[in-house]
Amino acid sequence: MVAGDLRADAVDGLASEWAGRVLCCAGDVGDPGTAEMLVAAAVKTWGRLDAVVANAGVGYFGGLEDTSPEQIGRMTSTNFLGTVWLARSALRQFRTDGHPGDVVIVASVAGLGGGGAEEAVYAATKAAQVQFATSLAREVRSEGIRVSVIAPAAVNTHFAAATGRFGGQPPEEAEFIEPTDIGDAVVTVLQQPRRIRTALWSIWSLAEAH
Repeated sequence: MVAGDLRADAVDGLASEWAGRVLCCAGDVGDPGTAEMLVAAAVKTWGRLDAVVANAGVGYFGGLEDTSPEQIGRMTSTNFLGTVWLARSALRQFRTDGHPGDVVIVASVAGLGGGGAEEAVYAATKAAQVQFATSLAREVRSEGIRVSVIAPAAVNTHFAAATGRFGGQPPEEAEFIEPTDIGDAVVTVLQQPRRIRTALWSIWSLAEAH
């Protein structure tokens, strides 16, 4: 597996824990060259590409007038364009190799109208991911390529903590979705028989009202 992050130090622990099984690379997913680099690294190391997971995300929360042009640009570049570039590079490799593969996009219930207030731009980028996946699936389904969206609600991470919904409680102690739950969902989607595809899977904690 190849794991990418904006900062190399963010994946140092992963590289150590899974030495020999995970190759870690640093790059900005908003740059199309990063997607090309990640795909090329997978092919060079393991000989082929079977799936990509677009999981990078940036969120700045507050009223629309409180969000700077730079923050809006970062959300658009990372959340939406980063998904487009990764999917585009993956499709090119799938077609070059002549075998079907998977594109899994981790969006958010915010993109389905289930988000809260003060996240208009973030929600819009997540909605763009969902619509992109829907249209792309129609484009590539006849080739056996699957495009799936996993849309979680609040996850026990510092990303969700930025909304203030945890109060003073540490994110890892909140009664919401665990990061491992999202990982399990990705694995479930990928392990389905090729005759089955998951178009959209929204995931909520029992503890969160919506």
